[in-house]
Amino acid sequence: MRLSIFVTRLSAVVAAVAVLPVWSVSAQTLPSGSPFAVPAAVQAALHAEAQAQAAAPGAAPVRRLSADEAVALALEQNLGIRVERFNPQIQDLAIAQSRASWVPMFNTNITNGSTDSPVTNAFAGGQNKVTDGRLDTVFGVQQLLPTGANYSLSWDTTRSTTTNFFNNFNPQLRSNVSFNFTQPLLRNRQIDDVRQQLQINERIREISDVNLRATVTQTTRNVRNAYWDLVFAVNNLTAQRQSLDLARRLLGDNEKRVQIGTMAPIDIVEAQSEVARNQESVIVAEAAIKQAEDRLRALILDPDAVDFWTTTLEPTDAGAFADTAIDVTTAVQRAVGNRTEVLQAKNTLQQNDVSIRFLQNQVLPDVNAVATYGLVGVGGSLLEPVSLGSLGSGVIPTRNVLSQRGYGSVLGDVFTNAYPAWTFGVQISYPIGTSTTEANLARARLQNTQAQTQLRNIELRVATEVRDAARQVQTNRQRVDTSRVARELAERRLDAEEKKFAAGIQTSFFVFQAQRDLAQARTNEVRAILDYNKSLVDYDAVQEVPLR
Repeated sequence: MRLSIFVTRLSAVVAAVAVLPVWSVSAQTLPSGSPFAVPAAVQAALHAEAQAQAAAPGAAPVRRLSADEAVALALEQNLGIRVERFNPQIQDLAIAQSRASWVPMFNTNITNGSTDSPVTNAFAGGQNKVTDGRLDTVFGVQQLLPTGANYSLSWDTTRSTTTNFFNNFNPQLRSNVSFNFTQPLLRNRQIDDVRQQLQINERIREISDVNLRATVTQTTRNVRNAYWDLVFAVNNLTAQRQSLDLARRLLGDNEKRVQIGTMAPIDIVEAQSEVARNQESVIVAEAAIKQAEDRLRALILDPDAVDFWTTTLEPTDAGAFADTAIDVTTAVQRAVGNRTEVLQAKNTLQQNDVSIRFLQNQVLPDVNAVATYGLVGVGGSLLEPVSLGSLGSGVIPTRNVLSQRGYGSVLGDVFTNAYPAWTFGVQISYPIGTSTTEANLARARLQNTQAQTQLRNIELRVATEVRDAARQVQTNRQRVDTSRVARELAERRLDAEEKKFAAGIQTSFFVFQAQRDLAQARTNEVRAILDYNKSLVDYDAVQEVPLR
């Protein structure tokens, strides 16, 4: 009897070893202390076989990577991160657009025209019409300054001709230089709409950095969780295959018992049913690996790559349990100071402060200091005076040129300050009664008070979420211990049931039940370890971003 049992178990071991090569996906990811670990020699053989298969013509590429390597790939290739990286650049352009309001604007204008006017008085010199020609060239520059002041500088040159007999210059050259300057003294002195928009855009630029950091942190969390889900799926497949091997081993033992006549053939049906049930579990576990791979590849691989869908992802981190100490107090302090929604709320308060300062400035009287300065020069062909006696004959007399003042002389008058003209004054305007700006200021102050209260509420919620995440880590830590004990007891129970069955004092039903309980216990232990690792990921992430 003992010899038959030994032969039966030996054949089961041989059968188990025969199916070991199909573990090539998961054997390398098992911790050395795992309850279903594969010996190192077998792991080496399986790894060599996997490499040979990968090198075979037409074989799908295999990407072996750790959790940190998966995160590095995501930071480089994740589409969500790529999208978010554009926002800081867009906000930089918005800031540049605001600063462009202070850029000097150059303008020029050249016009040439002629006008024929009917005679409307007796001083037309006997003409039927008066023809005036004019060529104007204008060059100027104007600019709004960061102090709220604005200035304009223009240079106007004119050459005019006329048939009017009484003009002293024909043609006439004229050049004007004018400078205008306006400086706000109260309203728009400290801040105006341009500076308000610039400061708000700078705050928005800071928020774009915060949002980018939040996207990176959230993506990192998603990648690590997807990685651990893949590790769980691989390890769960190993556990399901081990359960299948146990069922096959018992089926083989029962078949041998039928052959020697110690068991009825009908008793094999139950063992065959158990094998079929475990085969279904293996199929489901294999599909779960593919699903986990797709979720991970969407996060870390470039979708434009040719082998995006064909690459097999093989995790190298086994997901073994490693106890990690946590400091809840420090974590709460860090989260309250660094959580993205806290920074966004504080940034909103800064934007509100800018708006309030602007509105406070706008309710002040509009007082502006205004200064102008102008220079002029005139030249051309100076004609001799008109003799009134010569007009009685009805014939237009000829006027001789007395002197010529060229364009150089005209410019000399301008730049030697020969004919200056200046003004200086103060402009004041103030609305009578309550203005729209005062109503907007009152509303902005209320909104700012509301935002301050909301910030305190956010800080309280952040502290609560961090404490919940820390509590989840501790809970999963205890689950690991209890699930390990449950798995060890399930192994001992299965061993006891197998011994009873071999001795003929127990039916196969209880052996199958013990096998199922052991499979579930192994799955629960793997799930507890993976949940613990994922709770550590959430604990780190919750200090930076909200988890939901």
